[in-house]
Amino acid sequence: MSFTIDCSNFSVEPYEAPIAKEKLLSGAPVETIESLYENAQGKFFVGYWSSTPGKWRVHYDEEEYFEFLEGEAIIEGEDGEKRHCLPGTKLVIQAGFKGTWETITDCRKLYVIALN
Repeated sequence: MSFTIDCSNFSVEPYEAPIAKEKLLSGAPVETIESLYENAQGKFFVGYWSSTPGKWRVHYDEEEYFEFLEGEAIIEGEDGEKRHCLPGTKLVIQAGFKGTWETITDCRKLYVIALN
């Protein structure tokens, strides 16, 4: 078994969906997920995520590292702490985070997600 997996040439079929109505706060955002890798246990994921403008509630059950590639967004925790995301922003969102995600302009990020 190889200890590496080269994701650079994967052909990805994007999955597109509107944000669930029960989470929606404003706009009509649509998210697109382009999955590059999922481990056999279904607990580790790598891919691209993008969104059109809008604002919605989020609750993370997973740990997520991401690097913001395009656009602009604001993540705000229930405690009022805000992170302004622009190209080059690199963040880890910890499991248990609750707050809002607001896409200001069409955005795209590379994500790495690990479930417990």
